[in-house]
Amino acid sequence: METLSSTLDVIGTIMIAYAALSVHDRVRRDKKIDESVFRTMKRERLIGIVGAALIVLGYFVELSNL
Repeated sequence: METLSSTLDVIGTIMIAYAALSVHDRVRRDKKIDESVFRTMKRERLIGIVGAALIVLGYFVELSNL
């Protein structure tokens, strides 16, 4: 189970990092915020939320192994 919790933690962390970096890159490239950027931001927000949920899930899996 330790491997599962570590895996969930890593996947969640990577998803949150990807979401944050992607939206910043998109705004930097476009130099404006339009409907396309807002759609991207909404999608990346969902990715970030799922990533955070995986981190929390990994934490509880880790706790259950104690």
